[in-house]
Amino acid sequence: MTAVLLIIAGSDSSGGAGLVRDVRTLTRLGTRALCAVTAVTVQSDAQVSAVHVVPAELVRAQIAAAFATASPQAIKIGMLATRVTVLAVAASLPPNAPPAVLDPVLASSSGGELLDSAGREALCSALLPRATLFTPNIPEAAAILGTAVARSPEDLLRQAGALLALGPAAVLLKGGHGTGSEATDLLLMREAAPRWLRAPRIRAERRGTGCALSSAIAAGLAVGLDLPDACERAKQHVTELLQQDD
Repeated sequence: MTAVLLIIAGSDSSGGAGLVRDVRTLTRLGTRALCAVTAVTVQSDAQVSAVHVVPAELVRAQIAAAFATASPQAIKIGMLATRVTVLAVAASLPPNAPPAVLDPVLASSSGGELLDSAGREALCSALLPRATLFTPNIPEAAAILGTAVARSPEDLLRQAGALLALGPAAVLLKGGHGTGSEATDLLLMREAAPRWLRAPRIRAERRGTGCALSSAIAAGLAVGLDLPDACERAKQHVTELLQQDD
């Protein structure tokens, strides 16, 4: 049977990120997608020019309808935009919810804000404790913790540990914004040694890689992979994505 995954995220009119990127990723990995749209964005590769936040009651209704349609084996949570939406999503997840990958979409590649400050606080208090995996990149981790951007492996370990203390079962601190010849991600799980996931750094401009990575990890969890294997497979998927034209 085909694995089923629930995507809770915003739309991107350019198709480069958000729900479109998520669904394209799941299609390539042979996973069926259920969707709950949290926001409609007007954006191109250059900028976000408008954001329409979907009313919280409609977000909740979409999630309920998705669960009534099928039983997802995993959840991917992306753009949430506001505190009200964050709280609505948290309240909509059943107590026995499947594994959830939470990707903190704080800003667009062009710098537009996609989650307000109150939303960030709610994300930490209401959703992080429900997450199986939290997947910030290096600047997002610094923004959430209110600290300087990590510059060394020691910084990465310290920040990943601080994020883990906020409640998720595991943290994947993505190294795409780092430097050096390798793009190195740090996977930190409770009561386990840190894992460094390495791949050659590819000098390519591609929006939506964070969406693709988190969706691919959730797809791996949906088919029964353990978390380290799901992260390894997803990183390989993104490496291949960066090498392609589309």
